[in-house]
Order: sequence, then C-alpha cells, then structure tokens
Amino acid sequence: MTGLPLATVERIMRTAGADRISNDAVKSAADRAEELINTLTKEAVVLSKHAGRKTVTSEDIELASKR
Repeated sequence: MTGLPLATVERIMRTAGADRISNDAVKSAADRAEELINTLTKEAVVLSKHAGRKTVTSEDIELASKR
C-alpha cells in the first residue's frame, strides 16, 4: 500500500491524457511511483555521500535520474 495520495495520482494521470481510469490502475500507478521515488532517492543519497554531504540536493536528484 502506498503513502501517496490516490487523488493526486489520479489527477496526474488525467493530466497526462487518461479519460477513464480504474481504481486498480490508480493504485498500481501510485505503487510504481513510490518504487521509482525510492530508487531515485537511494541513488541520490549515494551521490550526496560521495560528495561528502549528508543533505540530498536537487542536483543529486537530477544526476540520479540521468543514471
């Protein structure tokens, strides 16, 4: 179960062009988005530690997303 608000996920999906969305699709998208955020954050943490910092910056997120 995800901690992301399902209404927000559904709004993003509608903005992306989906007219009709099942509840299961919203839940699946939210779960997958959370997995992607976790993976991205873990990579960003590695980058910030490599730079000698404890704080993850937007630059770390950008670099992690390109890897």
